[in-house]
Amino acid sequence: MFSVRRWWSQYASQIILIGLLLATAGIIRQTQAVPLYELYYWLMRPLEVVKTDKQTQLTNARIQELEQRVMELQQQNQKLKQLSGYANTQSTPSQIAPIIGRSPDHWWQQITIGIGRQDGVKPGDIVTGFGGLVGRVETVTPRSSLVLLVSDPKSRVGVIISRSREMGFIRGNGDQSVVMRFFEKLPDVKVGDAVVTSPASRLYPSGIPVGEVTDLNPDTSPAPEATIRLNVPMEELEWVLVRKDSL
Repeated sequence: MFSVRRWWSQYASQIILIGLLLATAGIIRQTQAVPLYELYYWLMRPLEVVKTDKQTQLTNARIQELEQRVMELQQQNQKLKQLSGYANTQSTPSQIAPIIGRSPDHWWQQITIGIGRQDGVKPGDIVTGFGGLVGRVETVTPRSSLVLLVSDPKSRVGVIISRSREMGFIRGNGDQSVVMRFFEKLPDVKVGDAVVTSPASRLYPSGIPVGEVTDLNPDTSPAPEATIRLNVPMEELEWVLVRKDSL
């Protein structure tokens, strides 16, 4: 009796395990392993859901990327068509150029355009956009050009008040406005007057629209000044026109 108890205590766990395995094998044989498949399905289903969710997210992200690319191309194409139509209305031949570079540190000072010497661009060429004057080409490489904007504080442009023919020059203000200094001490100028490039300018052809008078300061010395809001939205430029009538 003692040996049987000792044997049972030593091998009982193994015997029970073997019995369970035999019983499980019998159940699997009788049920075609359906319970086992179901158990595997319920254990693995959360992993499959996670995998499917990740794949769906990747697919949706790719679709969103393609949709945004198409939208951006449509917007650029629309702007290019508008600019092409605008160029065709100009009396002076002009070449369309994309803006390919613009530093945040010099946002109001200069832009880099995507045409250059191989496209016939040369220093001194005048650059315009929707509304009028943008600036002047300073340096040229074979495939790009650096343009000094009229909003640059270093820029100087001879201009004239269209209504009264009062002359002066503008200097950039580092934003959407420029300052016009008159040559006369008592100029005939009013808020709302249109400003264009002067016939006396040595750097710019005459008659290019520049902006509109928004404020007057008659007390500045040695001559009165006016604030001119530029016609061209400098902060939103994406495409420009390079005129072929440089002086």
